[in-house]
Amino acid sequence: MPFFSVVIPLFNKENHIYDTLTYILNQTFPDFEVIVVNDGSTDNSSNIVENFSDSRIRLFHQENQGASVARNFGISRAQSKYIALIDADDIWYSTHLEEFYKSIQTYPNAAVFCNAYQLKLSESFTQNASYNLQNLKEIQLVEDYFKASMLHPLIMTSGVAFTKKDFLEVGCFKPEIISGQDIDLWIRFALQKTIVFNPKITACYDRTVPNSLSKKHLRKVKYEFLNSYKTEEKTNPSFKKYLDINRYSVAIQCKYYNDREVFNLLKNEIDYSSLNKKQVILLNTPSFLVRYLKKFHSYLIKKNIHLTTFKS
Repeated sequence: MPFFSVVIPLFNKENHIYDTLTYILNQTFPDFEVIVVNDGSTDNSSNIVENFSDSRIRLFHQENQGASVARNFGISRAQSKYIALIDADDIWYSTHLEEFYKSIQTYPNAAVFCNAYQLKLSESFTQNASYNLQNLKEIQLVEDYFKASMLHPLIMTSGVAFTKKDFLEVGCFKPEIISGQDIDLWIRFALQKTIVFNPKITACYDRTVPNSLSKKHLRKVKYEFLNSYKTEEKTNPSFKKYLDINRYSVAIQCKYYNDREVFNLLKNEIDYSSLNKKQVILLNTPSFLVRYLKKFHSYLIKKNIHLTTFKS
């Protein structure tokens, strides 16, 4: 039995999957299997996977059903106790699995393990994620996941490992949530299980890949799942604030795309005390100005300058 099962959902990533598999195979911790679930790709993605000769790679095929179904299927086929995820367009550095192993040895009874990560904002600009934690030097149990994730989430899909048992207990990825299904899973983990954070940066999330929130029905889906935790947020102030910040993020997307229906739904749910002054101002800024500011923001990123409303 390998120590880790690495699960990759694959859909039309022929320009990325070779590099992704190479990152995995170059890990300093070699005891793993790789489960690639081809989710109905119509490009050359699966052929690229088949050209790898490493016996640790297992390729499965399914009709296109989305990343949640692909990940659930891959995890169901996993032989290992510990599952590590990576999307087919993200980056692992060579010690990624080794740092997970260190965290597991330090806290063997925990359910979820996350490493620090970077954000690729442009081809030439990468920034470290920021966390609301006092200690950024040691592997640690996370006391309040939601409070720690107000700037960037502690858990990033390509920067997390968890036990197969705990994943099944919290209910797997929900296929009916077609946008934000990963955030929903992290919420359920945070509400029910023990999370460990390792401050070593071992992965990179590629934010240059286009965002699906340009589609109205996906913004509506995200609104609905963020509102599915009404009971829990009433008794958990940091969770309420975390949800409000996520609602704010989607609301700004609505402003950009002039989606008044979903924007009004989100705005009515947000407690303004959860937001900082910059966020409140932007939430009340006309849509045309939000679009201009977004273009200016993109221009600054090309100049390797990143401004954010998530810091006061």
